[in-house]
Amino acid sequence: MGKVAYELGLPPTLAGMHNVFHVSMLRKYIPDPSHDLNYELLKIKDNLTYEEVPIQILDHKDQVLRTNTISLVKVLWKNHTVEEASWEREDEMKSNYPELFFNEDMYNFEDEIFLRGEGCNTP
Repeated sequence: MGKVAYELGLPPTLAGMHNVFHVSMLRKYIPDPSHDLNYELLKIKDNLTYEEVPIQILDHKDQVLRTNTISLVKVLWKNHTVEEASWEREDEMKSNYPELFFNEDMYNFEDEIFLRGEGCNTP
């Protein structure tokens, strides 16, 4: 833009931000391969929303109320970090996303021993 202002090329996630900065706000960039960002474009609907899709069940817990107990699962959602994972009702998640629970129901301790090689009789 000039001697004291620079126009920066910003990633699409920062498209709403003003992209001209004064030189006093900038520092020299030292290239680092870990700074390369991979991102997927969101499929945004006409009403400017997108569908949340669960990726993985991270944890289980039972919430004890006065008269009953509710089973909860911690769900990792697509386009979110692990810190943003949310606790959801297990029964609702099983009815809406049964594929998340398929591998979990089939897993048992004997499988873990076999996979680690402790149950194998191979040389």
